[in-house]
Amino acid sequence: MPDQTPHHRHGKSEERPRAERLAPPTPFHRELSQLRRRLIRAANVAIDMLEASLYCLWQADHEMAREIRLSDDRVDDEEVRIEQACLRLLTLQQPYGQDFRLLAFCLKVNADIERVADHATSVAKVALKVDPANPPKWPASLVEIGDRIPVMCHNLLRAVLDEDVEMARSLLAGDEVIDRLDKQLFKEIAEWMKREPESAEIGLLTYRLGRELERVGDLVGNIAEDVVYLATGRIIRHERDENEDRAAHYA
Repeated sequence: MPDQTPHHRHGKSEERPRAERLAPPTPFHRELSQLRRRLIRAANVAIDMLEASLYCLWQADHEMAREIRLSDDRVDDEEVRIEQACLRLLTLQQPYGQDFRLLAFCLKVNADIERVADHATSVAKVALKVDPANPPKWPASLVEIGDRIPVMCHNLLRAVLDEDVEMARSLLAGDEVIDRLDKQLFKEIAEWMKREPESAEIGLLTYRLGRELERVGDLVGNIAEDVVYLATGRIIRHERDENEDRAAHYA
């Protein structure tokens, strides 16, 4: 028998009455949908920047690297506009339930997307320091990180679009792989610089690249946690910290 309990604004249930679910979208919900689309577009731009910056790095393409640096300003501007739209809707509409979760998700993820673009720009800046006539032989762990991170970003985008909790949780495991590769990269760089002291400058640049990409992996993990929150209302951030602490204890 269908649940006949009325759903009040401050009740425990987030389910809307059937008549409300079947009604045409309100202006507020149209704005929410538009905001979500803007967030997805911003994420696509940031991922494109990251992929392009890695291409510039591997190919020592200085011209494209300069273009990426210019793109960052546009991402910054859109981040501010999305934040303003989120705050306006939160203030004027005072949403609850799933609507509140979506706005909280957009507000938090918006900032993380802008940081992904910042890290992409930093990779492009390093690419500008690479001599096209004599590019370095990048460590295998850096190349693997550079291969894995864009794939994770695209999987994350699908998880956001579908509110796919299973995909989001798999990305958290992927972030742990990136962390291990980053530690391996540090060892490779130390051995490289010890073996070839004249390579100190490029070694430091390689270390910087590893840190930039590892941070993107962390941001992917953060957004994946937010996907779980959006879909379920459950905050898993501290669960992840506790799991990492247990893993370190038994390592």
